[in-house]
Order: sequence, then C-alpha cells, then structure tokens
Amino acid sequence: MSGTIKVLVTGAAGQIAYSLVSFIAKGDVFGTNQPLSLVLLDIAPMMGVLNGVVMELKDCSFPLLKEIIPTDDYAVAFRDVDVAFLVGAMPRKEGMERKDLLAANVKIFKGQGEALDKHAKKNVKVIVVGNPANTNALICSKYAPSIPKENFTAMTRLDQNRAQAQIADRLGCKVEDVQKVIIWGNHSATQYPDVRHATAVVEGTTTPVQKAVQDDNWLKNEFISTIQKRGAAVIAARKLSSAMSAAKASCDHVRDWWCGTPEGKWVSMAVFSDGSYDVPEGLMYSFPVRTKPDHTYEIVKGLDIDDFSRQKMDLTAKELEEERATALEVCSA
Repeated sequence: MSGTIKVLVTGAAGQIAYSLVSFIAKGDVFGTNQPLSLVLLDIAPMMGVLNGVVMELKDCSFPLLKEIIPTDDYAVAFRDVDVAFLVGAMPRKEGMERKDLLAANVKIFKGQGEALDKHAKKNVKVIVVGNPANTNALICSKYAPSIPKENFTAMTRLDQNRAQAQIADRLGCKVEDVQKVIIWGNHSATQYPDVRHATAVVEGTTTPVQKAVQDDNWLKNEFISTIQKRGAAVIAARKLSSAMSAAKASCDHVRDWWCGTPEGKWVSMAVFSDGSYDVPEGLMYSFPVRTKPDHTYEIVKGLDIDDFSRQKMDLTAKELEEERATALEVCSA
C-alpha cells in the first residue's frame, strides 16, 4: 500500500458529495491500494447532516478509509491536503441567471483560495465542481498565489460524458467505444462539444464519428444544444441539479489526472490557457488534455480548427472573459 493521502471534499453534506465520498472511499479515484484520510467541510448549520454522512461512511467499512475529519473550519479542512474537490457552492435553481450564481459563489472561492494558500500542500491538486466552475477556479487560483496555476482545474468532464453518451445512443454502440470527444470553453450553455476528431467503434470497426453519424445537421444543432442545456433539462425534470452524474464526472476527472490517460487518448478539462488555439492566455478554458501518472497534464496541440469550430470557441471564450471581469469586480468590492 502507498502512504495515506489527504483528500478534501467541500459542500460535504450536499447531494453531489453524498455520491462522491463513497466513490472516493472505495478506491474508484485513487486506486484500490491507496489509503485515504477524508476531510469533509461544510458550513456550521449543516454539521448535523454531515455527521450523518460520517456515520454512513463508517457503516460502509471501507478498508481504504483510515480517517474521517468532519469540520466547518477552513484551517482544519485545508491543512496539508493533497487533493481538494471544491464542490460546495450555491446550487443553480430553476430560472436562476448565471450572473446571479456567479456573484453568490465567487466570494466563497476567494476564501477557499486564501485557505489553500495558507494551509494546503503546495503541490495540492484542485478540482472545482461548484458552478460557475471555470471562473470559480480562476478566482480560487488568484487568491492562492503560492500554488502553481496548473494545479487548479475545473470540471467539464460531465459535459464530455454527456456528449459521449448521446453519440453512443445515436450509433447504438457502447459508451466506452466513443473516444476523443472534446469540450471547448466554459461549463455553460456556450460550451462547444466537438466531435470532429472523435471516433466510435461501430460493428467492430473504429470510425470517425462524423462519418458514422452521417448527419451534420444533427451534429451541429440538436446534439450541441442538447449537451449545452443538459443541466437545465435535469433540473427541470428532477427539480434538483444533476448530482449523481456530477459526482461520477468529478471522480473521472481526478482519476485520469492522478493516474494518467491511456496512450492515444485524451480527456476534457478546464485549465489555464497558454494561448493554444488562439484562446486568450490566462482564461480557465476547457481543452483536450493528456494526463500522466506523475499527476501532470498537457494540452493536446495541433488539432485542425474549422470555421464553425472557431466561431463556437471564440463565443465561449468571450463569455469567460466577461465572467472573469465580473468576478474580479465582485472580489474587489
């Protein structure tokens, strides 16, 4: 067994965390030989509920789970953590404007950035799940200047998973046989789910998705719209946000970041732009990335971008620039 790692989950009494903590504790993220210390953070009024989560985790008797630390204290929660799942945020409710969500949540992530800077390990890996995730991650990093920017990411894996599932349904193939779908940009209704470089195994043959689907009108319209609006559709149906699928996607994101992607494959993660694909440098923007077992990643370079993709990618970049400006204004107020 490896040495114990310390993993923080914020918003730990909430719906996403309720699914997430069991995935982590049973070894789905860091492997079945990795002992864990699990830190669970929530606000003081939720500590009663959080204690119930702790009771259930204990009752599960997870062999890898060596310690559970429930707390409402940032100094306790962020101390010496190796990985932080920043889930806790005000959830988007039906009819809620994105800008209102941003204003409500950005100060939370400013405070968590400060806590990471002060208490966490300097090589901590941070995934932001709470929306608006890209901009929250950017703000979190800004207020944690001693931690490398590349250690901050935001989750667009849920959008990738949704896109793969839609393509698999359309083609009648297994979801794991759909590869190299890309989510460009923001985890929002401007994101661009791109299948121009994607492949699918259909009747035993690996085929470009565009060729297999044979319907560019569907791919450029209904498919994109479905992925962009999927979160809102789940809220409309459940009257609650997409907690189970978000928990699964956050685990997928961190597992691949921690363990590395298989040779020849890539995944979508929001990371700080280095100017690749003419995306403004410094935006927290979703790219295709390859990850390595040393917990590093690199943006996949050199992919062809057509005019349709360029327009979609620029649109979501513009939204992220506007969000960044609003967030910085809120933080400095």
